[in-house]
Order: sequence, then C-alpha cells, then structure tokens
Amino acid sequence: MSNEYTILRVRVTVKDADTLRALLRDTRPDVGGRVGRDEDGSLSFDAYVSPEKARALPREGVTVRTLDGDAAATGRARQAEVGEGDRFAPADAVPQGLALKVQDTKYA
Repeated sequence: MSNEYTILRVRVTVKDADTLRALLRDTRPDVGGRVGRDEDGSLSFDAYVSPEKARALPREGVTVRTLDGDAAATGRARQAEVGEGDRFAPADAVPQGLALKVQDTKYA
C-alpha cells in the first residue's frame, strides 16, 4: 500500500431506500457514481472511503465489499499514463491571445 493516505473503493449494498438515506446521512461517503437497483430489489453504489470509514459502514441491512484496496495508488498510476502538453496541437504551434509571455514580464 501507499505511504500516503489510503483510499478504498468499496461496493455498498443496502436493502432499501430508507436504509440508503440513513447510511448516506450518517456516514457521508464519497459516492462514485449513481445508485443502481439490483434484481433482488436492493440498492448498491460504489464509494471511495478511508479504511476506518469502510469498517464503520456495515450495519443491519448494509453490506460492504472492497473492490480496490488502494484506489489512490490506482489513480496515481492512471495519471502517470497521461502525457504532457496538447497532443492535438501542431508541433510548431504558437500560443495566441492577449496575455503576455512570461519572459516579457518584469517577474521573469
């Protein structure tokens, strides 16, 4: 796991809408997407929470399953895949607009 803070991605399943409202009101997890209804009538959603909050979520009518043990590390790995600059700009593109270039200002 990361030496920084750890964030888990968990799937939370609740038995009904009243249980969902109470859980969201009491714990205020960072919900990642919309709530879906399962075939059995239960409701489920993904949330991003600390390990401590993940341990506090389960209660009567609520089950929690960990999907990603370190979502923060997964996010950092995805960010590393992204290149720098504007890949759609031509190689010889010159910025245009009303701003001054950094070397043209007295703070350069």
